[in-house]
Amino acid sequence: MEVRKIISSLCYFSVFFAPFLFPIVVYFVADEHEMKKHAKASFLSHLIPALTFVLFCAVFIPGMPVSGDLVFGWALIMMILFGLLSFIIMVWNVVKGIKVLMS
Repeated sequence: MEVRKIISSLCYFSVFFAPFLFPIVVYFVADEHEMKKHAKASFLSHLIPALTFVLFCAVFIPGMPVSGDLVFGWALIMMILFGLLSFIIMVWNVVKGIKVLMS
């Protein structure tokens, strides 16, 4: 197996061990265009849940009404959506990592 394929797939699998650090290091250290492409794509996919969480905190929390039940309902809905998005991104990263290894 080629080293570039292993490192490119590790960029996607790094969602489990170093979501931001590993793809950034690979992007700046690698010389091959394909490895840089996979590092960039995996970094952006790792960044989506983080940006979603920041957006949730910045937009929804200050605008929530004071009523306890309504706040609980909104928080529950947002946690479910955030968890679902994170799970989908994690599965997507695993699938992309396997595809890179198999190609």
